[in-house]
Amino acid sequence: MPLALACAPRAAGAVAGGPPAVLGSRARPVGEGWVAVVDDAAAAVDAVVALVRAGGLRIGVGAAPTGPDDAPVTLAARRALEAAGRRPARLAVRGTDPEAAADAQAVLTALAVLLARRSAAAWAAVDLVAAGVTRAAAAAALGVSRQAVAQRLAAASWDLERELRPTAARLLDRAAGRTPG
Repeated sequence: MPLALACAPRAAGAVAGGPPAVLGSRARPVGEGWVAVVDDAAAAVDAVVALVRAGGLRIGVGAAPTGPDDAPVTLAARRALEAAGRRPARLAVRGTDPEAAADAQAVLTALAVLLARRSAAAWAAVDLVAAGVTRAAAAAALGVSRQAVAQRLAAASWDLERELRPTAARLLDRAAGRTPG
């Protein structure tokens, strides 16, 4: 079951060039933005994180069962993108299961708020640790102590992000009508 991500500049009529690279080669124009279909909920969450980090975008996530084409899921993403403009975090989810979509929206919104508050120093530490670098190696690469890396990760709410990501993915699967199992 595919998921679709749609994004557009926050300001109507803003010129933003081509689609964000995170949407990949499958991105196509839709209204003032772009939409892309992804096959995996974890990849959709990763893309949302990258779009939030890029900033300045409204983000819509659509979740629907597979059909003869991508029309249902892209329509869900477009509806989510429209709704995102009316939400404080500028992120919305629409899916086959409205309750699960609302739950996924809540978790992704919490994740977006957490990411938006992250400092550049915290991002630097998170990027290294997320790539598999030890905290000691991250400290050496950043020219700080291991304690400073630990403080940056704590300030970045890195542990919470690691909990929210799989939760959001499970909820997106449910929103698309996939039963856990």
